[in-house]
Amino acid sequence: MRAAILKEPGRIEVCEVSRPVPTEGEVLVRIKAALTCGTDLKAYLRGHSLIPMPGPFGHEFSGVVVEKGRGVRKFNIGDPVMGVHSAPCLKCPYCRRRLHNLCSHIMTTKVLGSFAEYMLIPRHIVDQNLYKKPSDIGFDEAAFLEPLACVVHGLQPLRISAKDTVLIIGAGPIGLLHLLLAKTKGARVLIADLGKKRLKTALSLGADSVFNAEKTAGSVNAFTEGLGADYVFECTGSPEVWQESVKYVRKGGTVVLFGGCRKGTTVTYNTARLHYDEITLKGTFHFTPADVKSAFLLLKNRAIDVRKLISGTCSLHTLQNTLVKLSRGEGIKYTVRP
Repeated sequence: MRAAILKEPGRIEVCEVSRPVPTEGEVLVRIKAALTCGTDLKAYLRGHSLIPMPGPFGHEFSGVVVEKGRGVRKFNIGDPVMGVHSAPCLKCPYCRRRLHNLCSHIMTTKVLGSFAEYMLIPRHIVDQNLYKKPSDIGFDEAAFLEPLACVVHGLQPLRISAKDTVLIIGAGPIGLLHLLLAKTKGARVLIADLGKKRLKTALSLGADSVFNAEKTAGSVNAFTEGLGADYVFECTGSPEVWQESVKYVRKGGTVVLFGGCRKGTTVTYNTARLHYDEITLKGTFHFTPADVKSAFLLLKNRAIDVRKLISGTCSLHTLQNTLVKLSRGEGIKYTVRP
């Protein structure tokens, strides 16, 4: 089978590799749609600690079951499916505390390789985080399950309501998914970004106000009459923006730090601002099976429409060119059709 192999930062090769054979509890999926992602882009540009090189990559997918191992009863050959690339072990100390996203083994047992003709789904993922795709949503939409589950994990527990103002910093795919989910809560949503096209997309998706990121402080103050946002979501992964984000939240508000920064980076906060204004800083990472189920239902019930986030399609052979385009700020997400 053909697979895109990330050889080193800046170099992808399409190679012929052995087609996997599912063993007990596993399924083999023929990939119909695989989405580009910010993590893939980081790995391509500079490497990533969670994506070994040289090796397969890509982890947002949907497809059709073409083979299954012994004991698989939830799925049949020919079933269209949508899933994510990891699942908790259910046995480690974190899993016993129901902190499934922080499972000690979740990153070492994940599966990569959706940028290929076929992808083998291990038993623990088949059992917990693989779903039959509803017939009325397309494969491209179904492939949003993984990034949407990440967004659900950080936003859903906050109980955002129609009385709240939400500021999202960064109008990339993750920022726009935050926008879509926050609007289902009835919140007023502000978006800051440096890209005019992305801000235009945010407006088309229902943002109440968009503005150049360099004007964030004045724009937030004007919109909230000096109060500040109730919730701020940092979706850029820039340490500088992590630090600035606390300036835009009201007293008693919450800042959610979603964007992952380079390993080893640090930030500094004004202790008086955090202490006397009772600011909550909240990190968020990955997702739980419950988050995946919530994301599945959002897509299944069409509570959100992710189709405008797809900027185009590409093949395995044009994937590298597509990642270069994304690095230049051209587009939001692309569908790879192996």
